[in-house]
Amino acid sequence: MLIINMIANILFAVIALVVSEGESAEGGLLSVNGGLAFWTTVTFILLVLLLTKFAWKPILSALKQREDAIKDSLEQAEKAKEEAKRILAENQNNLAKAEEESKKIIEQSRQFADNLKEQMLKESKEQAQKLIADATEEIERKKNAAFDELKNQIADISIKAAEKILKENLDAEKNKKLVDKYISDISKN
Repeated sequence: MLIINMIANILFAVIALVVSEGESAEGGLLSVNGGLAFWTTVTFILLVLLLTKFAWKPILSALKQREDAIKDSLEQAEKAKEEAKRILAENQNNLAKAEEESKKIIEQSRQFADNLKEQMLKESKEQAQKLIADATEEIERKKNAAFDELKNQIADISIKAAEKILKENLDAEKNKKLVDKYISDISKN
């Protein structure tokens, strides 16, 4: 449509020049030769028609292909940009989750270490108290055993002393009071 309008305008211009040439007979530098202008216009129109038929469509289709390729490239670039943004956000989210998880693990490890330390201290105190209690019991047992042994030895010594006294002295009543007094004095110590 645009080409037809352009051709029609050129034809009107050529006709106007041819008509104006017939009116002025002078041949100056700026004067137009009607025949030359006519053939120039016809040649131009034929050139435009040939270019339109053979060259214009391939040029337009090449430009259209180029435009489509650029649009596709821009769309792909935009998609790639959006995908990169999504991946970046996902990576940042994963990094935040990993940091949070590592903090949880560190806190759990710290709590476990504290609990283990408290448990070890408690067990150590219990073992120490048990050892002290066992040692105290053992000391008490040995003390009682030694005291019993001492009582037995004292009783033996007393009996032997009593025997000697009895052999020498036949007053048994008096000797028995003496031995009992002696045993009670030893028991108190």
